[in-house]
Parts: sequence; structure tokens; C-alpha cells
Amino acid sequence: MRLRPFKQVDVFTEVPYRGNPLAVVLDGQGLDEEEMQRFTDWTNLSEATFLLPPTQPGADYRVRIFSPGRELPFAGHPTLGSCHAWLEAGGRPRGEHVVQECGVGLVKLRRDGQRLAFAAPPLRRGGPLPEEDVALIARGLGVARADIVDHAWCDNGPHWRGVLLQSAEQVLALQPDATVLAGLDIGVVGPRGKVGVVGARPQGDECAFEVRAFFPGNNGMAEDPVTGSLNAALAQWLIGAGIAPRRYIASQGTALGRAGRVHVERDDAGETWIGGASVTCVDGQVRL
Repeated sequence: MRLRPFKQVDVFTEVPYRGNPLAVVLDGQGLDEEEMQRFTDWTNLSEATFLLPPTQPGADYRVRIFSPGRELPFAGHPTLGSCHAWLEAGGRPRGEHVVQECGVGLVKLRRDGQRLAFAAPPLRRGGPLPEEDVALIARGLGVARADIVDHAWCDNGPHWRGVLLQSAEQVLALQPDATVLAGLDIGVVGPRGKVGVVGARPQGDECAFEVRAFFPGNNGMAEDPVTGSLNAALAQWLIGAGIAPRRYIASQGTALGRAGRVHVERDDAGETWIGGASVTCVDGQVRL
């Protein structure tokens, strides 16, 4: 073990402790998978990341992303938070964009003023959900089937299912039933019982949509404060279907007392960018 540079970053917020926290070990060299997983579990955060020298041409750094119990090929708030920590520690991109190497390959990031934004990776699976899944999700969310006005696979690594409700008010009132939603895992491989819920906020609001993200936890259904991967997949679905404009802000975390803001833009080349501010809350060293 040795002391390694470490930061704890709050992502998708300009105000400390109102976004989604991330542990970033800036030097992960020499750590094996078991050590990375043990540290991640110890932090009791949704994710921890470990920065390493790149192995692919064109990458500025490599990141391994862990959540409690497993490694992830990609996740949004760890991507933004890791890049924020890398730049703050003196990292310099080789080209116009920062290029991150992770499990899904190379991910581009750009600086938008005080915010960072990543280019959303392509969906691994899209299109409508099976009707039996939609009916089960409605029961698990405690809403009528008719209240789900649209739905889609939103799988870009994490296996999200997306549903659109009639309003943000309805989204914020949800009290999901973990025992019902656990049925989404039956007969599939891996942790697939993840549900992303979105609803339009009132016209003229700063944010166009309210988002909530539910997934199986140790004690029933857990909720993520602000979720980059889900918002990336939702944007690709909603913009592609003409439900959302090419540029908007999504709010997430309201039900948890957070104030996450996710900035979405589909550029002229058809690429979808997911951005947000990050702020460092803890800066020091960790013994690993």
C-alpha cells in the first residue's frame, strides 16, 4: 500500500453536495481488480474510478469505473467527474477534445465554459420495450398503464429501460415497489432491473424534463441522484423521436434533496453531448 492522489467530486452541480458524488483515485497503477472493488465498496458511493495510463492510440487517459459489486464499461457521472479531476490535477489533452479510454472504447469530452460534456456512446439496444415489461413497470411504479405515454430501451452499457410519464409532477410523486420491479430481472443475464422515468416540466421552466433513476439495491429499490448514462440514452431516444428539442436541460435528484442539472445538446453532426458542472469537495491522498 502507498499514498495515492485522491479527489471526491460532486458531479452535475455547481453547488457542493447537491449533485452526485464520485471517488477518483488519480493513480490506479499497480492495483488489481479485487483491490479496486474493495475500495469502491468501502466508499459507500455509487461509483469510484481509477485513472491509468492509456492503452489505445489517441486516448489521454484510461479509467476503470466500479460500482458496488461490479465494474462498469461506461457511466456518465464518473466520466465527467474523472475528467474534471484529471484536468484539475494538471492533465492536458493532446487534441481539441479530451479522449477517455474505458470499457466501451474511446469517449470524447469537450469543455463548455465551466462545464464538461461527453459524447454519448451509441445505444447498444433501442426501440420499444416489450409490452409485458411496460405493464410490469407501471405496476411497480404505482401508475396506470395509460400513464406511460411512451417507452424505449435505453441501453448504452448499463441496461436502462426508459418510460415517459405525462408530467414531471407525476414523476416526482412516484414511490416504486421493489418487489414488483424485481420481476424485470427474471430470465435475463446481469443486473437489468433498471428503470429511468422522465416527464415534462411546465413550459417556461429552466428545465424541460424531470428524470428519476431506479435500480435494484441491497435493501430494495435504490435511486440514483443524477445519472449521466441514463440521460444520454434518454436524450438519444427523446430527441430522435421528436419528443424533446435538440437542446435542453434535465433536472434530476429533486426527490432526494439534490439539484442535478444535465445539459443536453444534439449538434449539427448528429452527435449527442451530455454536460454538467463538477466541483471538488475532498482533495488529498488515500492509502491503497
